[in-house]
Amino acid sequence: MEINYPKGMKWTKQRKALYQILYEATEPLSALQLYALVQQKEQENYALSTIYRILAAFEEQNLVNKNAWMGEDTYCYELNRGGHTHYAVCLDCHKRIPLEHCPFAHLHLEEETEDFTITSHKIELYGYCKACKVQHTSDGKTP
Repeated sequence: MEINYPKGMKWTKQRKALYQILYEATEPLSALQLYALVQQKEQENYALSTIYRILAAFEEQNLVNKNAWMGEDTYCYELNRGGHTHYAVCLDCHKRIPLEHCPFAHLHLEEETEDFTITSHKIELYGYCKACKVQHTSDGKTP
């Protein structure tokens, strides 16, 4: 798959590898997850600090969104594709399922009042993914 890398930064082999993983990801990934995927895909030893430095450079260039999930101390990264995405998070397996639409889209939240200027928002919904719900139901537990 041919990726057009954004202009404005030097694209080293390591940056390209990490960008491609983020490009193909279906959910936000932690630096440790990205590190494992890069090691697996490239079959080279990259230092974890290299992954963090690349992610910091991507952040500076506004190429990634960095999120902390409620109840977790780990940041997750996803490619900034313009706009924003909200997620439903499974309480059991922690899978993040993107919501198709922003529930607040019709509210025009990015407006200014006299006392406060809203610049963005974040929504996380918690529950059970399809697989975990089935497992809980078959175990006699109520999700």
